[in-house]
Amino acid sequence: MSLRPGIRNATNLLRPRVSGPSSCTRIFAIGRSYSDAATPPLLLKLKADLKTAMREKDAARLTVLRGVIASTLNASKTSSPITTDVALVALLRKQARGCTEARDEFAGAGRDDLAAKEEAQIAVLNQYMAGSGVEELSEGQLQAVVKDAIASLGDKPKSGDVMKALLAPEGPLKGKAFEKAELARVVKEVIGA
Repeated sequence: MSLRPGIRNATNLLRPRVSGPSSCTRIFAIGRSYSDAATPPLLLKLKADLKTAMREKDAARLTVLRGVIASTLNASKTSSPITTDVALVALLRKQARGCTEARDEFAGAGRDDLAAKEEAQIAVLNQYMAGSGVEELSEGQLQAVVKDAIASLGDKPKSGDVMKALLAPEGPLKGKAFEKAELARVVKEVIGA
């Protein structure tokens, strides 16, 4: 009885074939270390609160914290890791926006139980955003900053030039939380006015 061509004995499957000394080469990946950047203080608070939420069995807080920590870990493996509280608040805002959309979808589908879960997660995200210590700019403050930038650039600058000046690493918006889409809208309004 033949098993398969090339296999004479079933015991050959259990015994590895050694044909001679093997040369082992090691390849070391040269790249950036993911732990060289300083951890934002808010992220340290989130990690500590994760343990507390596990002990207290707070499902909504636990879901939010696991999602945020996973997102920061994924971002740390990209070219733009989350290294500041401002970037972390932007991530929290993005997740809150996703939860809001999910809540609206669930409410529209008549799933009030799932909508209530999303509402609880939104409340947790809002609590962390409010307690982050990061200054959030209102629309009026954004308009004032945009008007100052336009005045410094001269008469009738293009919106791209204004955005570039505002979003520069040492620009006037450094260290402040805001929505980039809202900033772009304000820039277009002020330039068009």
